[in-house]
Amino acid sequence: MRTAAHPQAIQKRPLLDHILLSLVLGFVTFFLFSGLFVFGFEIVYAGRIYPGVRMSGVDLGGLSPAEAAEKINREITFSKTGRILLQDGDAAWVVPPQELGLFLDPGSSAALAFDYGRSGGLMTRLFDQYEGWSDGIDVAPALVFDQRLARQYLIQIAGQIDKPVVEANLGVQGTEVIVRSGEVGRTLDIDASLSAVSDQVQTLQDGLVPLVVNETPPVILDPSEQAEVVRQILSQPLVLTLPEGMSAEGAPFELSPAMLAGMLAIERVSDGEGETYKVAISSEMLIQYLGSLAPNLQTYAQNARFIFNDDTHQLDLLHNAVIGRQLNVQNTLTAIQAGLEKGEHTIQLAFDITNPQAMDTTTAADLGISEAVSVQTSYFYGSSAERVQNIQAAAKSFHGLLIAPGETFSMASQLTDISLDNGYAEALIIVGDQTILGIGGGVCQVSTTLFRTAFFGGFPVVERHAHAYRVYYYEKVYGNKVDPSLAGLDATVYVPLVDFKFTNDTPYWLLMETYVNPSTSSITWKFYSTSDGRTVEWDTTGPTNIVEPPEPIYKENPELSEGTIKQVDWEAKGAYVSVSRTVYRDGQVYFSDQFNTTYQPWRAIYEYGPGTEIPTPEAEGE
Repeated sequence: MRTAAHPQAIQKRPLLDHILLSLVLGFVTFFLFSGLFVFGFEIVYAGRIYPGVRMSGVDLGGLSPAEAAEKINREITFSKTGRILLQDGDAAWVVPPQELGLFLDPGSSAALAFDYGRSGGLMTRLFDQYEGWSDGIDVAPALVFDQRLARQYLIQIAGQIDKPVVEANLGVQGTEVIVRSGEVGRTLDIDASLSAVSDQVQTLQDGLVPLVVNETPPVILDPSEQAEVVRQILSQPLVLTLPEGMSAEGAPFELSPAMLAGMLAIERVSDGEGETYKVAISSEMLIQYLGSLAPNLQTYAQNARFIFNDDTHQLDLLHNAVIGRQLNVQNTLTAIQAGLEKGEHTIQLAFDITNPQAMDTTTAADLGISEAVSVQTSYFYGSSAERVQNIQAAAKSFHGLLIAPGETFSMASQLTDISLDNGYAEALIIVGDQTILGIGGGVCQVSTTLFRTAFFGGFPVVERHAHAYRVYYYEKVYGNKVDPSLAGLDATVYVPLVDFKFTNDTPYWLLMETYVNPSTSSITWKFYSTSDGRTVEWDTTGPTNIVEPPEPIYKENPELSEGTIKQVDWEAKGAYVSVSRTVYRDGQVYFSDQFNTTYQPWRAIYEYGPGTEIPTPEAEGE
């Protein structure tokens, strides 16, 4: 049976529904308007800093990051205009924060301000935006604190603050020992002071930074006995001598009493009954002095140089071995301190001695040298006297030189400095894309001969560089004839950029000899060692892909007279050459390699005097 609804309940329900609907509509309307407000707010401040955002009191609200960076840079000037007072008692130093390494980064600071209200979840961002808008927010600027600058500044003023401990009643004035009252030693604590400076400058406020200074009180003792030690040390100069048989420029070395006085150190030590003073020359200052002597006293060990006697198969001494020596600073320091304690004033320097591997008495058998294993000759017909001079000067660097088993030999490392003082002259050299006069022209005749001696001796070539163009000297053979098969067997050396290197991969030493004969326009390079059974087969394509040289160039030279034409560079055809080599040992292939060379076509260059009629339209300026 259905029961009829109560009339009052029927009347209340529509009212309740109406209230609920009104509430829902109210909330929807509120959130709609709130959303529209937030949406509009975000649109207005898209790309701009939210309102209420400040930085060090500077209002940045509504500015773009670029505008904010400009305003920050203009108005936040503490790093430049601020003042930090560093204080040590009555002494004070006023320093702008910038000199202490504090820098404001306007761009990063603006980015921090712009980022406020844009980080975190939605509610976090909205809360931050509201907080900035309603209460304002001060965002810390982006600072760069370079502690190195602050440390450097503190180190500078440490020179004014630091004072050594002066023990009571003992001191030196000039070379006179005097009695005076003790003084407290003071040392600026760089690290602690740096920490205090860092804390202050990053507040972006002027302020006082008390410097942290460590003080060391003197020990109160009767220094009369130590005063006598000081008088003894300063009684006469200290003379440092070399061991017998050694020599060096400036030796013996003398330290005057005034110098010794400046190097004195008074140390507090314990003698078991208490504390006393030990007087000696400062180890640190003495090491510094000895260190200044060491480079000029050092000699590198050098093997003796020999000539292989083809008749006796023995070695004839050419240059004596050089014994290596290096100043032993620590042992010398110990000897000086001990000698001064005993009243000595003439003390011998201590050295570490290094013998070279090949001494004057070394024999051919010791080195495993018994025969010539590779001999090559190149010819330089037509060379100028200057070029011949340079060939002779360079070849001397290698005459009698030994290469150890397994050693990779660098020609550049042994070549004497190419200078007029070392016997070189000006001759033609290749620099870039031209041939010009330069000191050492002709050295490559020597490097080419060495390359061929290593090549035909079957030694591994580690580094080789060809010339830019074919140089006719390197294809000459006996009788001033040209052998094109020698193309691609040249090597250039240009210290320190370009080198020639090969390895002595045998178990025997290698002795090199160089002979320059101007009368036959030849240089011969000899390798002496003991054959390990290696032989060489080689082949060459000869010059291929020949490219004719460009047309000559004529350049006006105001230093030449009218009617004068002078050739300053010579033409050469371009070509490609590939040289292959197979090295056998005891009939088996040991290794093979290939040397590919591309020579550039090279144009002739002429210079002429002003007003000279030239035979080509390629004159400069046409």
